[in-house]
Amino acid sequence: MLVSLVAGALWAMLPAYVPNNVAVLAGGGRPIDGGREFAGRRVLGDGKTWRGTAVGTLGGLALAALLNVARPSASALLGVDLPAFPPLAALGLAFGAMLGDVLASLLKRRLGRQRGAAVPGLDQLDFVVGALGLAVLLAPAWTLATFSLGRLVVVAVATPLLHVTTNAGAYWLGLKSEPW
Repeated sequence: MLVSLVAGALWAMLPAYVPNNVAVLAGGGRPIDGGREFAGRRVLGDGKTWRGTAVGTLGGLALAALLNVARPSASALLGVDLPAFPPLAALGLAFGAMLGDVLASLLKRRLGRQRGAAVPGLDQLDFVVGALGLAVLLAPAWTLATFSLGRLVVVAVATPLLHVTTNAGAYWLGLKSEPW
């Protein structure tokens, strides 16, 4: 039961977990805010680019497609019924993750935080809120059926741990300028 719950939750979130990591690998490009300021501060900052957002979203969509192909084998191997990703659900998870990160950046700039400044909680869950929020708008039946309360709890607990681990790894590899 616990294996099924954890495996199902993490599998369902994979198209949302990957986009921000892929965006870091895409690196650079034109900032979404075009360098504009609001009230004396950058709207978003140089870290939020059109290229990163597009490549990150495409990475999440590609992963969802690959997971759909691998699903029968993975389900049999784990003995768990893993969810498939309808196109709109995949788009909601992938683009929603990027959107959540962009909105968190907007909030951080309004709070006077500089690019890369840590905001515990927000940094770890912004993309989850964006992903689930957009997924429920684009594919409400799938999202509500897939993300039970138990799976949401697993996501809320596992995501900060995964986030800290992957960011530390990206920092160690020289892909990020800060380890959070």
